[in-house]
Amino acid sequence: MIKTYGLSHIALAVRDPEESLRFYEQLFGLQEYFRDASRIHARNPNGHEVVTFVRDPLTAGRPGGVLHFGFRLQSAEDFDGAIREIERAGGKVLKRGEFAPGFPFLYAADPDGYEVEIWFE
Repeated sequence: MIKTYGLSHIALAVRDPEESLRFYEQLFGLQEYFRDASRIHARNPNGHEVVTFVRDPLTAGRPGGVLHFGFRLQSAEDFDGAIREIERAGGKVLKRGEFAPGFPFLYAADPDGYEVEIWFE
């Protein structure tokens, strides 16, 4: 077994890296740490997870095998606030429910249509 710190990053094909950065910055506090002409790297301020936004309008939002990626909330009480932030940031809530009583989840679409899961356990 290879020991890791878990999922470290995901790269997304997006129409506009600036717009994507604003969405995830507003929603999760991601912070830019590198950019060049075609991509922006941003990381979670509380960890090592990285999201890279790569300008590629032809494949932006197409699943390509990635069905969704998730962010775990620190408190179940944050769900209503998460919904407000998703809509304020330009996203759309797609589905909301519970895996089991007390284990809520929701799926939202970002500006390119990628599904982002927000959940609590």
